[in-house]
Amino acid sequence: MSKRFEARFAAVGGQGMLLAGHVLAEAAANFEGMYAVQSPTYTAQVRGGPTKTDVIIDTAEILYPRTTAIDFFLCLAQNSYDRFAFNLKPGCIMLIDPNLVHEVDEETHKVHRIPLIELTKSHMGRMVFTSTVALGAMQELTQCVRLESMLGAIRKKVPRGTEEINIRAFNIGRQAVKDLLIEAT
Repeated sequence: MSKRFEARFAAVGGQGMLLAGHVLAEAAANFEGMYAVQSPTYTAQVRGGPTKTDVIIDTAEILYPRTTAIDFFLCLAQNSYDRFAFNLKPGCIMLIDPNLVHEVDEETHKVHRIPLIELTKSHMGRMVFTSTVALGAMQELTQCVRLESMLGAIRKKVPRGTEEINIRAFNIGRQAVKDLLIEAT
């Protein structure tokens, strides 16, 4: 029996969610030996317009490369939530930035609120690291691929010379989830 995992990253153009999808697919395919597909969607207004990238990971060959039952949904903008919050599985793990996404379906999803944009600004000083902060939070929440695989994919996919600073950003996201889960207990 195959083991399938579907993830969606939604934001506005320029927040780096396409890179996040590339890194996750790379971690699964080239570091875990699984099958992975990534499909981006963005509007003609590339910067500032609603954007998403879907990633499917499976232990079996992926015959239909579209998401149908999303396990994890990250959203960094209300208009992206309104447009892309479909095909979410009941119990989907949802990670939102509470400063940017205010209205979500909490009845059927596990909603986690982390101010990812603020966290990136305060710890990294540059918004370009939002995608790796988000990936760290996703990794900690889902464990959909091994930590070592995600770190290897980051080293391979981010611009040369930024590997270590991106890993620092990734670990900031992981720590934010650990802190959130400790607060919840």
